[in-house]
Amino acid sequence: MKFQINRYIESIKAYEPGRPLKEVARQYQLEKVIKLASNENPLGFSPKVDDAVQKAMKEMNRYPESAAHALNNELSKRFSVSSENIVLGNGSDDIIALLCHGFLNEGDEALMPLPSFLMYEISVKTAKGVPVMVPLNDFSTNLQGLVEKITSKTRLIFITNPFNPTGSTIDVDEFNDFAQKVPADVIIVVDEAYIEFVRSDQVYNSLKNPLYDPRVVSLRTFSKAYGLAGFRVGYGIMDVQIAGILNKIRQPFNVNSLAQVAAVAALEDESFLNKSIKSTHESLDFMFKELKAMGIEVLPTQSNFFMLDIKSDAKKIFQQMLQLGVIVRSMESYGFDTFLRVNTGTKKENMAFLKALKTVLKKV
Repeated sequence: MKFQINRYIESIKAYEPGRPLKEVARQYQLEKVIKLASNENPLGFSPKVDDAVQKAMKEMNRYPESAAHALNNELSKRFSVSSENIVLGNGSDDIIALLCHGFLNEGDEALMPLPSFLMYEISVKTAKGVPVMVPLNDFSTNLQGLVEKITSKTRLIFITNPFNPTGSTIDVDEFNDFAQKVPADVIIVVDEAYIEFVRSDQVYNSLKNPLYDPRVVSLRTFSKAYGLAGFRVGYGIMDVQIAGILNKIRQPFNVNSLAQVAAVAALEDESFLNKSIKSTHESLDFMFKELKAMGIEVLPTQSNFFMLDIKSDAKKIFQQMLQLGVIVRSMESYGFDTFLRVNTGTKKENMAFLKALKTVLKKV
């Protein structure tokens, strides 16, 4: 029997996550594998998270608290906003999907960079909207190109800052100039998954002055700097009207009990967050120095990852490094055929990556 598929769904290209550690170890019969492909925190998460989660395990026979009062209150205090301005999600991906379903009618348009996080496109299409792609300008978001694509059908614009996968950023003046050209009824979604790693004060940060512009929706995640990728919890801060729509349509228990508890504990441990950020910056400086000495071009970054041009088939290099137990990300699917994306690891992991890369490049 041939089932009829929603035509919007049929055109979707499936998201490909990074290769799991255990899968690679099993496939290549390796005792040890390191993963520097998914921009995770190599230090893990705060010990306070461990303690809080262990205590919460005793209540897992109960449904989660739908309103997530403890987490909402922590975020409300941290950013000086009302709990009514906050939407929690099963990762920020969840909130992206809610925005698309809440504000796109069939045929409405959502603008986004090309390439960018595939969940933007997937979410737009599942909401029967039309994704409009604007190619990057020299590895950076083409803000003027986005403005030029705005039509009467435009409802959402997705901005990623810092940008994944290139690590580029948008500074304050650039964003303000861009926002002035965007119509008053278009929502600007600013995805700041990596904002904690930014070193420059010139980079636009939507939550330095939250809610100053009702069009701006700020998205954040606990998956990166806080090390809670497996817990799946993200949040958005936005105008009350927008938040009201998203909270109306989200699943009532979209953030599980352990994720709520873990996120609150993570927010309370500033020292671990600062340790993670410091470790990331030290790793970036070390890796850049070593790669430069190898004659490899590396793109500047304000995140916990970077792209390097190996001047060769990136997919082939990626596969060869897998066999050595080092998982990185080939950028071929993003249109950067000779680039790898690598996130920072521990000192041992960084050394193992460099050793594997040298070994593989000798064979090219």
